[in-house]
Amino acid sequence: MNIIKGGARVLGDDVSTDIHCSSKYLPGKNTEQIAAVAYEQLVPGFAQGFVKGDLIVAGRNFGINSSREQAVHIMHRMGVAAIVAPSFGRQFFRNAINNGLTVIECDTAGISAGDVIEIDPSSGRVTVAARGITRTVPPLPAAVQALLAAGGLIPFLQQHPDWNLKELAA
Repeated sequence: MNIIKGGARVLGDDVSTDIHCSSKYLPGKNTEQIAAVAYEQLVPGFAQGFVKGDLIVAGRNFGINSSREQAVHIMHRMGVAAIVAPSFGRQFFRNAINNGLTVIECDTAGISAGDVIEIDPSSGRVTVAARGITRTVPPLPAAVQALLAAGGLIPFLQQHPDWNLKELAA
């Protein structure tokens, strides 16, 4: 899996993706419209300052209370390259992987907005060279890396109609 490198866009603890993907925003609106105001309630101007390839760096429990896959679709529309947080809401974590968005559980202390972060999901290394931060986390399992490389679960299954779980895990 490729190394991911981008600028940090910081959010805090207990961020529900329902903030940008709730019934308040969805009726009659497409992902482009919603992406333009994502996380506005938490960090004014967040979406306007977001550059394709940036990473979201969050606190504990990112994506809590969210079972909506649309949340990940909006982040794809924004150009989010990956999300790094100490912990994730379980439904969001699985939706992210199933929809091809890299999520890494990692201590984010000391990382500030604008820092350049380098993530190597294969080795489990998260680095912010300018701050001397190197964190080692368990590498993403081969099966998860294969899903992410394919762009998510559905593209993976389309590319591998005869896949075998034992082969994938090897």
